Amino acid sequence: MATRHLIRTVVLQSLYEWDFYGKKKDITEILERNMAEFAPGVDEPEFAWKILHGVAAHLKDIDATMRKAAPEWPLDKIAIIDRNILRIGLYELLYADPEEVPPKVAINESIELAKNYGGPNAARFVNGVLGSVYREVIEKKPPAAHAVPPAPGPGLKPKPNPKPPLKPKSEPAAPAKPARQ
Repeated sequence: MATRHLIRTVVLQSLYEWDFYGKKKDITEILERNMAEFAPGVDEPEFAWKILHGVAAHLKDIDATMRKAAPEWPLDKIAIIDRNILRIGLYELLYADPEEVPPKVAINESIELAKNYGGPNAARFVNGVLGSVYREVIEKKPPAAHAVPPAPGPGLKPKPNPKPPLKPKSEPAAPAKPARQ
């Protein structure tokens, strides 16, 4: 199992326990215990904390987005496991750095969690909710927001553009040659 997938699984388990007990337990203690038990020595423990703190910090907005994307499913009627898979997916989709977790990776990882831990229709439900949010929020961002690449760091040179510049379309066409008779 890949490191980040394992981390998402441990975060999901921690969020599930926290949600199951009415959010009364200390979520950081739950994650610490689960990381020590299920992912000791994992390469990127900070990734788990980033997801956990991100979900906790944006919980109200994430839940509101979930309500809007699935209005026929009140939050308390969504299975706890599915609700927390969606929380992880929505956090990564809406708040995580898209350079670190591209939106489609966030969606695919959530679908995989739903296939592994959710009910028989969980993967389709998660795909529907996250796909709806993706189309509504991510795809509607202005293209200019994605067009400017970050400046190279110190000592790095920008990569040369491998494509030649396009010629303007306003150039007149070459005159037609008269046909031979």
